[in-house]
Amino acid sequence: MELEEVLRVLDRLDEAGVSLCVGGGWGVDALLGRPSRDHRDLDLLVDATAFEEAVETLAALGYARETDWLPVRLEVAAPGRGWVDLHPVDVDAGGHGVQQGPAGTTYEDAAGDRTLGTLGGRPVPCLTRQAQLRLHAGYDPRPQDRADLALLRSLDDD
Repeated sequence: MELEEVLRVLDRLDEAGVSLCVGGGWGVDALLGRPSRDHRDLDLLVDATAFEEAVETLAALGYARETDWLPVRLEVAAPGRGWVDLHPVDVDAGGHGVQQGPAGTTYEDAAGDRTLGTLGGRPVPCLTRQAQLRLHAGYDPRPQDRADLALLRSLDDD
């Protein structure tokens, strides 16, 4: 997925008023302020109250439902442009979020787990370095995960 497409998706979701946070490889790149590698998809934590609005907005951009593992995640695809992996998060008034995981597990998303990064000169809400490191724990990392972890470890906490 190219940076131009990521920015187009983020701009449209922002225009639709969808509250989100970038995670995964693009979240690492947002912390770096630049793309570091090729990406298959864009991982977004989306406020559950705006989830359907996000899906409809992406459908208007040509993205169709591909992998439906709700309530954990929904992946939508636009042929030749990439995938967007949407993760609904129930967010309370204090900014604390809970995301459903596989087999009845949950992931906690504290308000302090979010920060602003930059992609293509655009401010981007993204997960903090520490939150990204936590999310990369507990599974065998793929080559791209190892690359992301090395970059995260090279960054200072903000």
